[in-house]
Amino acid sequence: MNKNLQDHFVELLETHQNIVHKVCRIYTRDKAAHDDLFQEVTIQLWKAYPKFRGDSKFSTWMYRVALNTAITLYRKEKRQGRKVDIEFVQGGLYAKPYDNTNDQQMAKLYESIDQLNDIDKALVLLYLENKNYSEISETLGISEVNARVKMNRVKTKLKSIINP
Repeated sequence: MNKNLQDHFVELLETHQNIVHKVCRIYTRDKAAHDDLFQEVTIQLWKAYPKFRGDSKFSTWMYRVALNTAITLYRKEKRQGRKVDIEFVQGGLYAKPYDNTNDQQMAKLYESIDQLNDIDKALVLLYLENKNYSEISETLGISEVNARVKMNRVKTKLKSIINP
């Protein structure tokens, strides 16, 4: 990959890395798992970036890669020795600290979301990010109508989890 493309990737990743942190927060329970998933998503983004055509916004594409990586990785059994060093950036790519505020309402929401299946978790994450149904459907690869129907079902499910 040429230097300009590499620099552009690093700039976009640093600008939008909170997307990856949010996906990691939804699919992991502790800091070590969060860091491992963050690294794996970053690697997958790096590998896929040369094929990014710009048909959608970078953030939408990033969500899709991050969600697919998280879902694939955590549906399978944890693999041992899966870490890979990222040395493609000279000068280093540093993850900003993630503010994991343990506000009671947020903790309860995440606890409830954790009880959902993988696809429903992704749907809720995108919804909480104020993505419209068109963006949600594009990111998840489902129809807009299907996204609306699934979201209504998930809202009902979350209400019953939070207030049994």
